[in-house]
Amino acid sequence: MASLYFHIPFCKRLCGYCDFYRSVKLKYIPEVVEAMHAELCAERDFLHDKTIRTIYFGGGTPSLLAPSDIERFIAQARELFDCSQLEEVTVEVNPDDITSEYIAELRKTSVNRISIGVQSLDDDCLQFMGRRHSADQAVEAVKMLQAAGYDNISVDVIFGIEKSSTASLDRTLQGVLAMNVQHISAYHLTIEEGTRFGRMLAHGELNEVAEERSEAEFLHVHNSLTRAGYEHYEVSNYALKGCRSKHNSSYWQGVEYLGIGPGAHSYNGDVRRWCEQGVEEYIHGAEYGSEELSQGDKLNEYVMTSLRCAEGLSLAKVEHDFGEQERERLEHESSKNELAQLLQNDNGMLRIAPENMLLSDFVIAALMA
Repeated sequence: MASLYFHIPFCKRLCGYCDFYRSVKLKYIPEVVEAMHAELCAERDFLHDKTIRTIYFGGGTPSLLAPSDIERFIAQARELFDCSQLEEVTVEVNPDDITSEYIAELRKTSVNRISIGVQSLDDDCLQFMGRRHSADQAVEAVKMLQAAGYDNISVDVIFGIEKSSTASLDRTLQGVLAMNVQHISAYHLTIEEGTRFGRMLAHGELNEVAEERSEAEFLHVHNSLTRAGYEHYEVSNYALKGCRSKHNSSYWQGVEYLGIGPGAHSYNGDVRRWCEQGVEEYIHGAEYGSEELSQGDKLNEYVMTSLRCAEGLSLAKVEHDFGEQERERLEHESSKNELAQLLQNDNGMLRIAPENMLLSDFVIAALMA
């Protein structure tokens, strides 16, 4: 099984925190769409496994495309690949793009899962982040999608924001829980260089939140959502039973995927590559940066992705894929006092308890080859 990812790199406005490749040059949308169709056809053989299980439209703002454009990509994928086992087709949307007309057209497509960027239900916080929508618009957008029959909806939330408060976060969580959606992604804000927030941090106009507050808000999110019946199955992801994101889970399980569009990444088990161009260059043909993965790289990727997830790391798989010496090394390192307090060894599965997943980066770094 493999996955397809379509990166739609356009936004009407750049959010202060986002470091994904995106552009406000909306006039290039038609040309980029055509170039993406050409790239999909040209790169069909990048994947070893051509049986597609999931398709994901991310960005940027995929909801800037007409639903007919989205369906055209899906139709092309059906022509080029084996989509007989296609289970999940997700499109990311912004709340202010959701109208009754847009939903009516979207319902005619193969899209069966919606990821909606709510981020907060505090209008001051939304304005600070540079979001285009209000809290009321976000709530109404989810209601409209549900009324139209969408029963697999994911909502994004951001916490760990200096200009926000724990009380504001709690109102957001309670509001999101009242939506009765199937999936919630709750991300701790990371301030990246090259973003507006990154520049504000460099100029002393913004601070990263203190570690104690980060931990408190992470636990507040974890406790609020798990008590409401959501499974905390990955560092930033929560789902009702049977509603995990199949596409994102495939990344964490090392499944092959082909990324299409400016800024998109791809992986086929041996090579990881990325499209390096901006939209103006991309329309003349995709060019890539790439790296061939060594056994050590593959082991480190498995450590990183598996320990972010509730299932954890299989020592038996490590021995099978990378040798007995690596298994013994991981067992030894994981038994050291500081790591032993965070890791559980359950019949050969190393796991980080979900309530401790905020510290997963520390554990992963300590266990990498």
